[in-house]
Amino acid sequence: MKQVLQNLRDGKTEVVEVPVPKPGPGMALVHTGASLVSAGTERMVVEFAEKSLVGKARSRPDLVRQVLDKARREGILTTVEAAFNRLDQPMPLGYSSAGTIVELGAEMVSFQVGQRVACAGGNYAVHAEYAVVPKNLLAPLPDNVDFEQGAFATLGSISLHGFRLAEPQLGERVAVIGLGLLGLLAVGIAKAAGCQVFGVDLDPQRVQLAQQMGAEAVLREGAEEAAQTFSGGQGCDVVLICADTSSNDPVELAASLARDRARVVAVGAVGLELPRRGYFEKELTFLVSRSYGPGRYDTEYEESGRDYPIGYVRWTEGRNLESFVELLGTGNLDVSPLISHRFPIEDAPQAYELITGKQNSEAFLGVVLTYPEASETSPARVIKTESEKRKGTGNVWLGVLGAGNFAQAVLLPALKGVKGVELVGIASASGLSAQHAAKKHGFTYAASDAQGIIADEMVNTIAVLTRHNLHAEQVIEALQAGKNVFCEKPLALNEDELAEIKAELDKPDAPLLMVGFNRRFAPLAIKLKAFLSQTKEPLAMHYRVNAGYLPLDHWLHDPQQGGGRIIGEGCHFVDFLTYLAGAPPVSVSATALSDGGRYRQDNVVLTFEFPDGSVGTLSYLANGDKSVAKERVEVFAGGRVALLDDFRALETTRNGRSRKQQSRLRQDKGHRAEWQAFAKAIAEGGAPPIAYEDLLGVTRATFAAMEALRVGEKVPIH
Repeated sequence: MKQVLQNLRDGKTEVVEVPVPKPGPGMALVHTGASLVSAGTERMVVEFAEKSLVGKARSRPDLVRQVLDKARREGILTTVEAAFNRLDQPMPLGYSSAGTIVELGAEMVSFQVGQRVACAGGNYAVHAEYAVVPKNLLAPLPDNVDFEQGAFATLGSISLHGFRLAEPQLGERVAVIGLGLLGLLAVGIAKAAGCQVFGVDLDPQRVQLAQQMGAEAVLREGAEEAAQTFSGGQGCDVVLICADTSSNDPVELAASLARDRARVVAVGAVGLELPRRGYFEKELTFLVSRSYGPGRYDTEYEESGRDYPIGYVRWTEGRNLESFVELLGTGNLDVSPLISHRFPIEDAPQAYELITGKQNSEAFLGVVLTYPEASETSPARVIKTESEKRKGTGNVWLGVLGAGNFAQAVLLPALKGVKGVELVGIASASGLSAQHAAKKHGFTYAASDAQGIIADEMVNTIAVLTRHNLHAEQVIEALQAGKNVFCEKPLALNEDELAEIKAELDKPDAPLLMVGFNRRFAPLAIKLKAFLSQTKEPLAMHYRVNAGYLPLDHWLHDPQQGGGRIIGEGCHFVDFLTYLAGAPPVSVSATALSDGGRYRQDNVVLTFEFPDGSVGTLSYLANGDKSVAKERVEVFAGGRVALLDDFRALETTRNGRSRKQQSRLRQDKGHRAEWQAFAKAIAEGGAPPIAYEDLLGVTRATFAAMEALRVGEKVPIH
């Protein structure tokens, strides 16, 4: 299918062939009939992408500071590679569309295949022939509303939410500052609600269009005097600021137009330096509207489909979407006159040249992308690349599930230096990231269906890089298909999943399994282990992890999806202690700081006991400063002391003499070395690079750690 993408690195807006995505639970696959280009949000994205690196840095000094901090922690080369990888990721454009449902995911009981719908949401209602959209961001489209009108639903909902925030009453006077799409939609909504409407803009054509919609509209010059006449000298009850400018003039004008104790709502992106005198003397209420209603930016609502009870939240973003579509259906609002340009999807770059002013500075308003009718054949979920011809005779023919940031920034670059690995196919739920990774790294094909990768007879090894809740299921499916498996941590989220994996490993002639516990393969880790191996005494180990804060709504905190930070990430550090001690721990005790409503069991101190009497303390902390190095390991044993600092420096001390080894330009956490070991084991038929006893024992240790936090007692690890 064709999809419009923006490359943040080189600034190109392109139409690219990508696999058709597959709908997950609570989602629908929609064939797009029309989509609306946002002249505000999307123009800003495109203009930012077109800036030089220096220009990008000047416009985002906050990101520059993050890059400099990362360079100090992890090295210049590591940071440069990460930064360019981020910039190289294609960004899907679009967030307002309409089309026809062609496929339903599980748990989609409110919609049907063949149903016409309006679609909303960034990364969902994108400019693409097909899009996967969650149920709370879909609204049934009346038969008398065509796709082009339905494509206005998201922007219409933004205007509608701003209008609702102002709490206007029937017959009140509503002023709209800025008569672009949002402003003209606000004019239409206010008129439909029985309000008197006054509009202001700099463009005579837009002023005229507002007048045609029934508003009394004027140019900015003289707006104060005209508003006085409009309101009989009393001022307006409501002022909606729908302009798009960094200037403070709209908020200053709003104070002039408003009556005493009026409500002012900023719907557009404008300067927000409020003049004290005007707002103080009239005691004005000022609100900033957050997109298109309650539920926006709430992943539980948007992604998981958990609606808010109507008795408590009358107008969610989904219900605003439905309300705007119903307004179109009744004929009380007609958005057809707002369409100034139409472009077929293949000509989408011309639409962006138009809104960024590259196309002869031509006037525009509503820019719509149109799409061909859906084919009767099944959507293509596999796209072959230019690397279709097999290039070698490697022992590892790799299929990858998941093409997120870890895959693209860490694992796939690490594989470039591993001999004997042939890249066959890569899959991601959206298809987009898989297509980009396939093209960039030389896979034969990209897909949106993981099952096709697992079933591919050319693939003998599967890398599971998906979200944590899918790991165990995909590991089991791949093992049952006779594939060797590399699973990025964690291996499982609970004992039942782990037991199923163990049952597969216990079968005769089971394929190899590897978990991405890369740190034990790091060059400095191997030197640390060698230094400690010269003593037979138990080890006293302390692993401090400055993990950094994660918002409470991050998916890693979700027990069902991410498993929490200890199971989801802490297993890395438990494995490293296991590597140093030579065996998995036998017990764990745990203490945690109070979450205080800000954290979620991610400020903890875990103490592990090992079979030989070694003790390992893991301090996993989310309450530190991210400018400080993330990881630090200290080990004491037999008159020896070792200090490993963030896998960039190792200092060992014995008999009063210290030796320091350091990597100044790059941090090496062993990602390439772990794959070299795994590929060698596959090629030579040897033992797994990490003993299964360790893989299973470390995973059980994280489960026991969570139990120890719950009961407040030492918990044995079986």
